[in-house]
Order: sequence, then C-alpha cells, then structure tokens
Amino acid sequence: MTENLDGRGLKSIIEKYDLFFIDLWGVIHNGIELHNEAVNTLARISEAKKDYILLTNAPRPNKIVKIFLEKMGLKEEMRQRVYTSGQAALSYLSNNYLKKKFFHIGPPRDFDLFYDHKKNKTMDIDSCDYLLCTGLFDHESENLNYYKKILSNCSTKKMICTNPDLIVDRGKKRELCAGSVAMTFEEIGGNVIYFGKPYPEVYNQSIQTKEKRIIAIGDNLNTDIKGANNMNYDSLIITNGIHKNEFEKEGVEKILKKYNVISTYSQSNLKW
Repeated sequence: MTENLDGRGLKSIIEKYDLFFIDLWGVIHNGIELHNEAVNTLARISEAKKDYILLTNAPRPNKIVKIFLEKMGLKEEMRQRVYTSGQAALSYLSNNYLKKKFFHIGPPRDFDLFYDHKKNKTMDIDSCDYLLCTGLFDHESENLNYYKKILSNCSTKKMICTNPDLIVDRGKKRELCAGSVAMTFEEIGGNVIYFGKPYPEVYNQSIQTKEKRIIAIGDNLNTDIKGANNMNYDSLIITNGIHKNEFEKEGVEKILKKYNVISTYSQSNLKW
C-alpha cells in the first residue's frame, strides 16, 4: 500500500535515505516556471546533510540544462546537481559511435547534444549508420504516422533515443517526446537503445550509489517510478504531474497497478 505524505511532508522520511534522485520536469518545474515549494525542499534536503541528484530525461548535455535552470532562477548549488539522459547518451556515443554517420530526428534546438559529433551528421537518412532521436521535428510535432513512414525503410538500423519519455506537459500544453518516436520505430521492427530513466546507465553514471539508502522521486510512472522499481529503490510518486487526471479519476493504487509499478509513497507536490 502506497503511503501518502501530504499530511507529513518529505521531512517525515528524510532520515530513512542517504540519496534522493529527483526528477526535474514535473517536480521542480513545469517547463515554464519553478515550483517554489519543491525548490525549498531541495534546500532542506541539503540542510539535513543528505545528497540529491536532479535526474532528468532531457536530451541535452548537463551544461545546457543548467543554463536553462539558471534562467528560471534556480540557485547555482542546486544546478550543479543536474544529470541528464543526454549526457549519458553522449558518453556512449563517444565510446562507440565516434566515426559513425547519423541522421538526427528532433528539433534544431537539440543540436547542442551532438555538437562534438556534428561532422558525422548526414541529411540523407538512407546513408546513415544509425538514427539519433532527441525528439520530434518542429514541423511534425504531433503526427507519429509521419515518423512511421520516414522510418519504414530503416528498421535494420539502430536508433539511439536520448529521452525515453513519451509525453511531457509544458505548462498546460501536452507534448510528445522522443520516446514516442522510438516506440513507433519499435512497432515497425526497429531496435532502440535508450538513455535515461527507467534504464540503469543514467543512475549509475550520475553518482556513486554503493551502500547508499536511495529513493527516487518523480511524476512519471513509466520512467521515474519504473526506473526506481528496476533499480530496487524506494520511490515517491508526485500525483499532480503527468498522471494527474488518471489519479483523480481512478485513485493512486488502481493507476499504479494499471502501469504495473509500485510506489512506496505518494505526494501531491514535492513539499518539505
């Protein structure tokens, strides 16, 4: 049974854990502005002499997300704790695909991810060695059938997906993410290598976790909570995030069962 923390706050369980993996988008901010109570909670975690990582499925290097958070107003000591799925993917590409040609699927704003590999970018999808998916094209941001069509002759190539999220809420607007394109590719027989939650590399690369008592906090059952389950961590689901309407309609326990995950705790919003 998932324990609700709305009445007691995160402070009621702080001494149970040494390390907190905390999602950014949906917990600390909504893509437009910071959630002040969540930011205050980060400060309180540090005051309690506990460690945390802001672990995000952002398809960009750490430094780019830190700049984004700086513009939002997040303090420097908090920004330094960011680790992205894009950073994990970059490490893999540098070690395994340094001289391979790739075709980029995603918006131009994601160019920072592969800046060091830009000489290997090709505009010809048929001649590439692999597909690098960071999101959707700006001109086709809603129609997944478009991607099924352009990828129909590429099912023998590997796709590197730098953001396993299927959807995200930017303010009040819901948008498709790279994970939706990757899922479409898998549906036509393609092979995808994912970087980010719920896959282990992003946790293992971000910080040393050995012999630490760990909890993962996030609003996405497919990534944050599934990742915690995969890593055998305790977890806290934020219910006013991506699954808010589902939780309100059917309740936490029913939706957790629907997604085949378990969560140790629930909380409406991250609060101390």
